[in-house]
Amino acid sequence: MASAGGGALSILEYFGGEDGNRCGYCKSEASSMSHGMWAHTLTVQDYQDLIDRGWRRSGKYVYKPLMNQTCCPQYTIRLSASNFQPTKSHKKVLKKVLKYLHAGEVSHSKDEGTSGEPMDSQADSPVSCNVSIPDKSEIPEEELKPLNIEQEETVEDGESDKQEATRASSLCDRQEHCIQNAEVETHSHSNPKPGQGVDVTKPPCRKAKDIRKERRMQKHPSTNPACKAKGNCSKSVEEFISPPENSAHHLEVKLVPVSMEDPEFVSSFDRSAALYAKYQIAIHKDLPYKCSPAEFTRFLCDSPLELETRPDGPACGYGSFHQQYWLDGKIIAVGVIDILPYCVSSVYLYYDPDYAFLSPGVYSALREIAFTRELQKRAADLRYYYMGFYIYSCPKMRYKGQYKPSDLLCPETYLWTPIEECLPLLERSKYTRFNSNPKEGDKDMLTELGRVRVLYKRTVMPFSRYKKRHKGPNDEAAVRQYAGLVGQTCAERMLLYRS
Repeated sequence: MASAGGGALSILEYFGGEDGNRCGYCKSEASSMSHGMWAHTLTVQDYQDLIDRGWRRSGKYVYKPLMNQTCCPQYTIRLSASNFQPTKSHKKVLKKVLKYLHAGEVSHSKDEGTSGEPMDSQADSPVSCNVSIPDKSEIPEEELKPLNIEQEETVEDGESDKQEATRASSLCDRQEHCIQNAEVETHSHSNPKPGQGVDVTKPPCRKAKDIRKERRMQKHPSTNPACKAKGNCSKSVEEFISPPENSAHHLEVKLVPVSMEDPEFVSSFDRSAALYAKYQIAIHKDLPYKCSPAEFTRFLCDSPLELETRPDGPACGYGSFHQQYWLDGKIIAVGVIDILPYCVSSVYLYYDPDYAFLSPGVYSALREIAFTRELQKRAADLRYYYMGFYIYSCPKMRYKGQYKPSDLLCPETYLWTPIEECLPLLERSKYTRFNSNPKEGDKDMLTELGRVRVLYKRTVMPFSRYKKRHKGPNDEAAVRQYAGLVGQTCAERMLLYRS
């Protein structure tokens, strides 16, 4: 597939990364291992393909754990947003927030799903895992503009159609089913029989609670007992997050593009940065100097993704965004997300610790799932919600598996496998291949090193031409490793910067 966005190009520097670092999960020294790249620019399609090969970004740093060597293997996890149904624990959180907004009250319960904040991705970040991120080597401006593109006669900018493997699943029309059941349930009350009391022409007296129950059932068919018994009428997330009328508190969720050219992003920057510092110091015990506006910018505002719009895409476009949660005119939480061609990818969540009683991690995750479903109405391919990494070897990081139906990415074939099939394998070994077919391999494995695209001395060229021009040390091994990790498709489409 050709790069979208008016000929935008991805430009990356590859760092390698076999040296071990301290692990943020098991706390072992020099045992966390990953490959890393600095992304100067990155198209949303290229990043989509990279995360579908186990990569993930932190700011402009893009990293991929060495799954068979690192102490705590991190498996990419995705949720089918359209098929998601909230659990009882999820609903308790939704009801709690709804009650707080409506009446200004909150109830505290031990089983409200607050253990583990799903989109608090601090543990996913190489920053928290003490991965040593190399200082980015600035590409001189003259190296980027203008670019001369050289190609061998046999080298073309090939287009590869992305084939997304999805499980076939069909869901009944719950609303219609519930309404039909409700009509059957209430039909007996529509023509009451004459009573036996003083006035036989009138129906018998009915208890007030029965009348209220009937009215509730007519207004909300999903409360129908017959429907509940069949398990087909569970309330959706969207029904829970609808703003209540005449509420005590007003909650507004604003989607703001991460851009210093966007007025809303600029006007809210100071408040957002202050909230980030408050969160990091209170929740993660960071020192104040590590939570400066500059660090906030590097970690959560600097994004390599190029903003793109497409005729068949979401109205907001693709790229990096902040979802700001404004409560009564005050920012209390910010969810950092990437909107990509096939998914909404959660990057990070930070919130005001004073509102931890609302379980903002769980609540924001559910809101982001609902947001993904909203985007799918306009962009049919955008149907998944990526939650970062699933780490079975760290019990506190298993909570993401509670969001179903979810898949884990096979670290060898890069095919998706339902998490239920993965768990028995992970119980036996923390690193495992999920695909059971031993003949199945990486369909996008490196096959032609010469076709890898390189940016060298202001010129874009295939690696075969670069080898003839480059006079320095032989770096073929590093280029081969990079291309093998990103796959043939991305290696031919992205530009690998060589100085």
